[in-house]
Amino acid sequence: MSGPVTAGQANALESAEPSVSPTAGVEITESAVSQVGEFSVRRALPRRARRMIGAWCFIDHMGPATVDERGLGVAPHPHIGLQTVTWLLAGEALHRDSLGTEQVIAPGRLNLMTAGHGVSHSEEGTGYRGQLHGVQLWVAQPDHTRHQPAAFEHHADLPHVELDHATATVVIGELAGVISPARRDTDHAGIDLDLRPGRTTMPLRPDYEHGLVVLTGACSVDGADVIPGRLAYLGIGRVEITLTTDQPTRALLVGGVPFDQPVLMWWNYVARTRDEITTAHRDWTERAVRFGHVDSQLPRYEIGPPPWTPQ
Repeated sequence: MSGPVTAGQANALESAEPSVSPTAGVEITESAVSQVGEFSVRRALPRRARRMIGAWCFIDHMGPATVDERGLGVAPHPHIGLQTVTWLLAGEALHRDSLGTEQVIAPGRLNLMTAGHGVSHSEEGTGYRGQLHGVQLWVAQPDHTRHQPAAFEHHADLPHVELDHATATVVIGELAGVISPARRDTDHAGIDLDLRPGRTTMPLRPDYEHGLVVLTGACSVDGADVIPGRLAYLGIGRVEITLTTDQPTRALLVGGVPFDQPVLMWWNYVARTRDEITTAHRDWTERAVRFGHVDSQLPRYEIGPPPWTPQ
């Protein structure tokens, strides 16, 4: 769902100074506002103060906003070294990619694209008009899969866990012994929480670091108020979390074993070195077979070279 970051935005991710306020062990970071396709989005990751949570390296919260038949309007663009996790709360969108996939996504269904060595895709309209609301996340791939071929999967039925005053959908990974069918290349989890007024306590893995993004409503974690536009970083070592709310609230909990090496991100590439990104971007610019072709009426995204490339 979230489309390509512009060159200026990519540079801003490195230089912008976020607002951070710790409260009783919870670190609250304000999201950045970025433009993606037709939408303004709240970018919770990456920020200078918090680059990753486990293997999660990118969180874009889009909407809610009203769309016409053009939908998201995100034109074909490339990726390497990551998985895109697309999750809608309202509306629908059409995913097209260089593998030949055409898949409509709707609320409660998961689109998971694995870029590996290289893939390109678009996120377009279906003819739907109305409210569109959702989130897209990136997961950095580990060395043993990030050079492999691209792949795509769609899951229309995901497992649920009933908690006190909440229903948890296991989008990726595991919660309380309930396991999502979605592919994982690292040890991580993504849980959609549909919270009802009251106190909800849920188990956590102490070897994971965790973060919480509220999509609608508001809740409190250890005395810290979490609303849309904020990321609550919960750290590592917790065995449970208690969320308190006085209104219906939707939130996304992400977590994972801390990633074992630093990653380098520029535009839509997740890599380890500048040379990898420079080569990938040259291949995209020169229309190399690596990124294939997306059967889309939208023109490809094209931007200049990485800032470290000699001009």
